[in-house]
Amino acid sequence: MKDKNLLPDNNTSTLEELTDQANQILESLENEKDLNNSVESYQQLLKLNNIIEKKFHKSFKSIGEETNKKVREIVKKNEKLSLIGLQKIQTFF
Repeated sequence: MKDKNLLPDNNTSTLEELTDQANQILESLENEKDLNNSVESYQQLLKLNNIIEKKFHKSFKSIGEETNKKVREIVKKNEKLSLIGLQKIQTFF
């Protein structure tokens, strides 16, 4: 399924909102007696699942990148502090 086929309001929804929508569809499918009436709901659920999966992976990637950036900043800061400490020791002797 392509993102182009998805409803625009789903693209701005949060993961929690999309999960709530999926849960509502699941509940309606569980209560449906006639399987012929559930085909459209099932297709909508598959689209929502695809959107949720893509948003989750995007968020996961973003969190990983941000964490790596912060770790690099901390390492640089520690390296600078170590160099300053070494310089102070060298000037002391």
